[in-house]
Amino acid sequence: MKSPWPKGKKLVHLDLKGAPPRVEYLHKLIELFSQLGADGLLVEYEDMFPYEGGVKLLQATAQPAYSREEVLSMKEFAKSKGMEVIPLVQTFGHMEFVLKHRPMWSLREMAHCVGTLSPHKEEGFRLVMEMLRQVVELHPGLNTLHIGADEVYMLGEGEESKLWLASPGRTVEQLFLSHVTKVAQAIKEAWPHMTIIMWDDMMRGMSQDTLKASGLVGLVQPMLWDYTPNLDVDRTVSLLEKYCSAGMSELWAASSFKGSTSVYTCVPSTQRHVDNHVQWLKVAASLSAAVNLQGIAITGWQRFDHLSVLCELMHVALPSLAACLQTLDHGQFSAEAKSRVTERLGIPSVEVEAIGRTSADDSLFPGRKLAELTVELNSLLNSEDIRFFENNMYVRGWFSPYQQQRKMVSPLITMQIHSQASTYLATLQEKAEAVREEMVRLYPDSTAQEWMEEHVSPVVAPLQRITEDIGACLNQMVP
Repeated sequence: MKSPWPKGKKLVHLDLKGAPPRVEYLHKLIELFSQLGADGLLVEYEDMFPYEGGVKLLQATAQPAYSREEVLSMKEFAKSKGMEVIPLVQTFGHMEFVLKHRPMWSLREMAHCVGTLSPHKEEGFRLVMEMLRQVVELHPGLNTLHIGADEVYMLGEGEESKLWLASPGRTVEQLFLSHVTKVAQAIKEAWPHMTIIMWDDMMRGMSQDTLKASGLVGLVQPMLWDYTPNLDVDRTVSLLEKYCSAGMSELWAASSFKGSTSVYTCVPSTQRHVDNHVQWLKVAASLSAAVNLQGIAITGWQRFDHLSVLCELMHVALPSLAACLQTLDHGQFSAEAKSRVTERLGIPSVEVEAIGRTSADDSLFPGRKLAELTVELNSLLNSEDIRFFENNMYVRGWFSPYQQQRKMVSPLITMQIHSQASTYLATLQEKAEAVREEMVRLYPDSTAQEWMEEHVSPVVAPLQRITEDIGACLNQMVP
């Protein structure tokens, strides 16, 4: 019987394209990841990397990108905790943070698809290599690089691609493989020692023969991602065995501890993510000896992509991460694994929604106070009485648009509606301000602003509108 998780690295994914932690908080997180048993970080910088020269425009504008000194200090701090840093730089799909810029529009595969790079333009290839060069240079001693290449939407739909595909025997699969192979070969030429990881999803439907003929064998290590709690074990094992039979025996898994439920989820379910890891353990135990599983990346997406809204932020997902790592260590989410999580983080439950408000400090659980406040506010925002206030019996019965237009309202009942709406508003605004004050300590001001506008404003606005409308109506009806 194999050990709970085969010998291999356990990487925690840091997705910095949304809510990038302030440097002090980032260091606290890295220290916690190390204490929880992680071996390394998979760092997806996106626009938070301090690009220079001709690619400086890729830097974030909503908040300052990390400085060169901050990137170096993060890498050195991780190293001091025994953790490897593996940068993830997208080189084909999900290049929204690059291709959204007007000077880069011509490099898109399709004008309306902001994420996919055209594989035909030499300028696009040079751009990718310059991004990689700057990232590698700012990570002295780097020996592993992740080149992304997942979800290359609309590939083959551009005019140049259609011309390329018009030649007999050419396929979209070959078009994908040719670009990735070109990038991987260029990396090996520049840095011969570099191990290259890439996402596997664009290769899932490919035959062994197609993969063998691609030139990728021996160049890259595919990372198969599946974040679902009901992951299909047999299908996943079959895919990994296919890659192995094609000559790519060094493989990775990718699970999830947050950011894979819905695009706007605010608070994660630990059990959902633990279930995903239990399934991955079954996969690992079912693989043939020929498959050399290098490790697992436990992903934690802050956004589904660069242009989507924020999903669960890091501070509310730490119990989930701890539980997922303990599940891998114990081979199941046993009572012992659960108690390790609650003791390590100083919490009464592994579900962040159940930890309650305490006076405990953040030393065991960095960001605990913000997690508690976030859960509390999220519960209020999702309460039916508040979220659907405009649809309650009194508003629909005594303050409908028809009644408002004709000033046919009952002052007594509308005053009661006004009083209730005002109470909800005051409570929400007080809780939201507490969250905002704590959030700006851990994340940029722009993150707090975005989070408030996405989660709080849509609930507060109807309450404000109804109190104003009632006030205006009563002014004309009550002496």
